[in-house]
Amino acid sequence: MRVAVGSRNPVKLAAVERALSRVFGDVEVVAVPVKTSVGEQPIGLRSVIRGAVERASQAVRCREVELGVGVEAGLIKAPATITGYLDVQACAIVDSEGLVSIGMGPGFEFPPEAVNAVLSGESRELEEPMVRLSGIEGIGDKMGAIGWLTKGLISRVDITEVAVIMALVPRLNRDLYRLRRVEDVLAEL
Repeated sequence: MRVAVGSRNPVKLAAVERALSRVFGDVEVVAVPVKTSVGEQPIGLRSVIRGAVERASQAVRCREVELGVGVEAGLIKAPATITGYLDVQACAIVDSEGLVSIGMGPGFEFPPEAVNAVLSGESRELEEPMVRLSGIEGIGDKMGAIGWLTKGLISRVDITEVAVIMALVPRLNRDLYRLRRVEDVLAEL
């Protein structure tokens, strides 16, 4: 199976390959650079999902592939949390017929300093303050902030893989779901 991922991020590519190979066996993953309307650091559930859907729909059109996969991480409001936000990853999978399935990964809190830097506009994305806090250049392309924050217990590849598997649920159970068209999903977002 040949799959296009709407990103050049090596963590996203590895997670997609790991997740899809568990289901489909041999998977060839190609990176497709894309642009989204949600900016470098999406804030809000709609923006996070929209970014994932835009990435997947652009990726599936750019190559001769069976699936386009988009992964987008961002902050969503979360009551009773320290910062008021959780970081989550959304995954959208779009097939060559333009049908979409969506899943989410686990959520966690970034340190208040990082969240405040993004919300205040001091930083364009969470990676900037996390590089300062962790001392790890390019942390988002490596273990991710979650890898550093959990002391290596779980990595960004791990949480991204979960999001991809969650997006596969309707595809693994086609008799239970009716997938929606990408244009209808984007119109709702």
